[in-house]
Order: sequence, then C-alpha cells, then structure tokens
Amino acid sequence: MKKSAKAVAQMLERHPNLTHSVDMKVLSHVQREDGDWLVNTLMLDGVDVPFKFRRKKRYRSLQGALINITYYPDTELVAGMEFEYMKIVRIRQG
Repeated sequence: MKKSAKAVAQMLERHPNLTHSVDMKVLSHVQREDGDWLVNTLMLDGVDVPFKFRRKKRYRSLQGALINITYYPDTELVAGMEFEYMKIVRIRQG
C-alpha cells in the first residue's frame, strides 16, 4: 500500500464522517478573499453541492482537472438560510 493511501485509510478510520473520492472532475474553481485567507470553491461533475477549502496562498486553477479529495459535510448560515457544502480536508490532483 502506498504511503498516501495508508494516510487516507488512517484518517477515514479515525474520523467516521470523512469521505474519500478518487478521480472527481472539477467543473469550476473559484478563489475569493476572506480576510487573510483565500476560500476556494469547487463544483464537481455529477455533484450538486459545492466543495470548499481555505488556503493562505493562491492555488493553481483546477478547472477540468481530476482530483482526489477527502471531505465531510458541513453547513453555513447565509442571510438566515442554511446551505450545505462539503469541507475538504485533503486535496490532491490525480
């Protein structure tokens, strides 16, 4: 087993809410500033829920790329309405 596959297996074992998806195609990738952070939002092929992650530096564009991600469902309150999204804890280009 590869080192990265072993790390993912350990994370999934310790945190039952995590999900790991392989070779997901990115339809759109948007980066926007939020204070000192950059919030990255991805829309994936065949999934209606946005995926988000935060970084201190700009990330290369992932539009059209295949990615492997580890994520869990979360919600945020916007204008009094609750929206579901997937929070990415690990992302790798496939």
